[in-house]
Amino acid sequence: MKQFSGSAGDVRRRLAEVRERVAVAARDAGRDPDRVRILVATKYVDVETMGVLAEAGIRLVGENRAQDLAAKQARYGDDFEYHFIGHLQSRKVRLVLPIVTLIHSVSTMSVVQEIATRATKPTDVLLEVNIAEEASKSGLAPREVDAFLEQAAEYRAVRFAGLMCMPPLGDDPAITRRHFARTRELSERLSAAWVGTYTFGELSMGTSADYELAVAEGATIVRVGSVLF
Repeated sequence: MKQFSGSAGDVRRRLAEVRERVAVAARDAGRDPDRVRILVATKYVDVETMGVLAEAGIRLVGENRAQDLAAKQARYGDDFEYHFIGHLQSRKVRLVLPIVTLIHSVSTMSVVQEIATRATKPTDVLLEVNIAEEASKSGLAPREVDAFLEQAAEYRAVRFAGLMCMPPLGDDPAITRRHFARTRELSERLSAAWVGTYTFGELSMGTSADYELAVAEGATIVRVGSVLF
């Protein structure tokens, strides 16, 4: 995907289309559309062009790289709410932690420990699940989640608030939807198992290619980029 270039009007129009599709998918599933947040992934939006997104009315953005996140926040400050959605290395936690309101991609104990060391207040994070157990992707296999949480529970400053997943790219919507359904089912089981400690109410799943399917299966955050740009 090339770097984004376009007008605020174009982005505003496409964002309105995404919002309408999210609302339809949510209502069809018997859900409240207001329970779904649209996060704009800005990996391919440079610092200068972020101003176009602000002009288009976008507030929630997600960044994949710690250095880019820091540069964008330094330039635009509170114009945006920032989430971190890329693979997070423990040595980058110090850059990310003061900026974001949510980290979507926690899946290693070293990152949990680093967040706990550096956090000045309880920090909400999502557990990244490799729902299809793909060798090329980060995240915990579903069978690894319980043991990981048992170990992570020692670090009280790190609060798991939900799950994040990225299913395999494919042309079969039924298969994609099954992966989203499995993630939702896992979140429901974990919410019951960890009541009083963690909540697992947030589900970050769905991208430009499949966000409507994700909403139908319970996504509370969808991560879109190319559909806007």
